[in-house]
Amino acid sequence: MTVATEGAKSATGPLSGIRIVEFAGLGPTPFAAMLLADYGADVLRIDRKGQAGLSPGDGRQDFLNRSRSSIALDLKSADGLALARTLIGKADVLLEGYRPGAMERLQLGPDEALALNSRLIYARMTGWGQSGPLAQKAGHDINYVALTGGLHMMGSAEAPPPVPLNVVGDFGGGGMLVVSGILAALVERQSSGRGQIIDAAMIDGAALLLTQLYAWKAMGFWTSERAANLLDGGAYFYRCYETAEGYVAVGAIEPQFHAALIAGLGLELTDFSDHMNRALWPERSRTLEALFKTRTRDEWIAVFEPLDACVTPVLTQDEAVRHPANISRNVFTGVERAEPNPAPRFSRTPAQIRSAPTLPGQGGYAALKAWGIPDVEIRALVARDSLSAE
Repeated sequence: MTVATEGAKSATGPLSGIRIVEFAGLGPTPFAAMLLADYGADVLRIDRKGQAGLSPGDGRQDFLNRSRSSIALDLKSADGLALARTLIGKADVLLEGYRPGAMERLQLGPDEALALNSRLIYARMTGWGQSGPLAQKAGHDINYVALTGGLHMMGSAEAPPPVPLNVVGDFGGGGMLVVSGILAALVERQSSGRGQIIDAAMIDGAALLLTQLYAWKAMGFWTSERAANLLDGGAYFYRCYETAEGYVAVGAIEPQFHAALIAGLGLELTDFSDHMNRALWPERSRTLEALFKTRTRDEWIAVFEPLDACVTPVLTQDEAVRHPANISRNVFTGVERAEPNPAPRFSRTPAQIRSAPTLPGQGGYAALKAWGIPDVEIRALVARDSLSAE
């Protein structure tokens, strides 16, 4: 397979041979495209011509745009629309993250696309979904997690829920969800020979990630009171503690790990029996809070290093890329310009970072040729200012 970007690696991953047209977006859409490209798919990103890159800083450092090439296309011109249709006709998957109706207004909606290519997997990534009263409303990760009940479960009882980064809604409930849908649809297509439309909504995915906690609520094992449950900081053996310098994370749920935790702290296990009794948690938390503050984070980690107590340091990003466990696993590339490596790990068809992040139009000329677009047509589109493809 021809790789689009100069100096890029040939595909080795399990999706080698799959062609994907990505309509450039933010957050979960480029994350999903990155995963698929790392897995070997030939992903061609379509940026809007004349629009600045979507990255908040230097686009050459935007790791979400790695492993694939880009063309910058004027989708409002007849030429640009025609090229987009041609690419859709050649693709296995179309991935877009616009608000509902935007692709239809471009005359590239599911009806038009599937008429061009009946085997196409048309994947739509939105916050609130393609239907429902909020479909046309704006939103971000924090809003989707809030509406699922998940945000209320986080944080202390004395303060508003914390900002949960943008991991649960955007990437777990969004990007991961649409990738799993795409992979499932590709498998189904092997037997049916037909494509289909995927409506991936971050509200749906964020709710799905909470399945266990909703099950526990149904069982009476979870209360709506924050910081009063097993996994929300209520349990003294499953929370973070401040030390004399830095923080540690404690996850000693099972009896054997709980016993190791108590031993490492120099306490008597008989004084900490019945560790699942919620009534005992607040007082024991206060005891551990005072004790952990008597040493630094690194001093406590040295104490627990020989013990299997589920106690780890809370690392900064700079510390994480230098941690021996992460180095041994190659969790990140490099140190100064650390970038998370592809996951999971395949025994025969390894995923890989195939190229550095691309700017709009970068690598597009070679990619279009690899997709079978004639050289003369590419040059004509560039000359008519409908296309930028370096």
